[in-house]
Parts: sequence; C-alpha cells; structure tokens
Amino acid sequence: MKTQHASLSGKQWQTLSLYEQLGNIGSEVNRVMRWQGKDQDSFENAVDRALELFDLTLADSRWQGRRKEIARAREVFCDAVLGGKEYKSLLKDLNQYFYWFALAARNKK
Repeated sequence: MKTQHASLSGKQWQTLSLYEQLGNIGSEVNRVMRWQGKDQDSFENAVDRALELFDLTLADSRWQGRRKEIARAREVFCDAVLGGKEYKSLLKDLNQYFYWFALAARNKK
C-alpha cells in the first residue's frame, strides 16, 4: 500500500478532531462503495486511502481510549470490502455510520 495522503502523514492529521478524522474516513468509505464493481483501480485506491486514514487515526495518541472502537471499525470495513463473509458487513451500513461523524464535524465549525 503506497501513501495516498502524504500531506496528512505528519502532524496535520493530528490537528483534526475525532469527528473530522472519522468523517474523512467516511468520505473514503463512500468512494469505495461508489467504485465497487465499476472501476477496480479506483476501488482499490479508495480502499488504500481509507485504510491509511484508519491507521493515521489509530496512531493518534489522543484517542487512546477509543482505539478498540476505531480498530473494530477498520476490521468491519475490511470485512465489507472482502464481501462481508465474516461479519456480514455492508459498505452501505458503514457509509451510514461514518456519515454522522462528518455531520457532527461540519456542525462544530
């Protein structure tokens, strides 16, 4: 997996609130959902970007107490991308889950 968000790899990502970080992950989940079955390269790039944002969020020390939840969301995302065989996960459900974080981030500004 190559770095997709080079500008966020440093401290910039850590200036965002948890709502903003999860909302951005949600944007990538939405892209994954839209490209699934339509354009394999775009689909795979969106998956890579989402995983990178999950990893940047997990590395953010401010969310020490939330890491289990974030890691589980990453795991469910991977399950959905791979067809939902383990947890019956669906990208549309994850898209709805992350939507609320994006909405909360927008309302805080």
